[in-house]
Amino acid sequence: MSEVDEKVAEQAPDPEAQAGEAAQQASPDADESVDEVAELKKQLAERTEDLQRLQAEYVNYKKRVDRDRPLARQSGIDAVLRDLMPAFDSIVAAQNMGHLSDGFKLTADEFIKVARQYGMVKVGEVGEEFNPLIHEALMQQPVAGTGEPTIHEVMQVGYQINGQTVRPARVVVAMPTGEAEEDKAEESQAEEPKAEADKQEGTEGN
Repeated sequence: MSEVDEKVAEQAPDPEAQAGEAAQQASPDADESVDEVAELKKQLAERTEDLQRLQAEYVNYKKRVDRDRPLARQSGIDAVLRDLMPAFDSIVAAQNMGHLSDGFKLTADEFIKVARQYGMVKVGEVGEEFNPLIHEALMQQPVAGTGEPTIHEVMQVGYQINGQTVRPARVVVAMPTGEAEEDKAEESQAEEPKAEADKQEGTEGN
């Protein structure tokens, strides 16, 4: 190699040195890019977690609304039916006195029909077994025979809405004495002559 060639070779840049210098210059930029990617991934994970939490809250809210909607509707119906109980009492009283007729009877029947569709029923009938859950005993009437207490007279009807008693029926309860009805009849027959004799004695004394 001539001196000229050696000088040219010395002045020519070294490829390996240039690559090293380029790598050193690129290294800070690469580190910054890695940091930016990591930060973006972190933010993405946080936003994804926020969205998942919001979605879960919305699903729970929708379930709660769907569950409470029928309850709220029924609560409103119950309130209206409770307010209408005095009107039902008037209809029952008119029925008992035979004052329902013609157009008013048709209106009352339709009124009761609609109330039944929404779960309202009347409770308290003469002869049915006494039930403290739906009956309120105002008086007791001793009667001959055995068995369970029954309704002797209904003083005021009661109402249930969808199986829940909103007002118990106020009744007179027939309380069996345990005596046979034949014995009761014989006692009554035996008392009649005595009562007649007492009446005659009182008349003769006068």
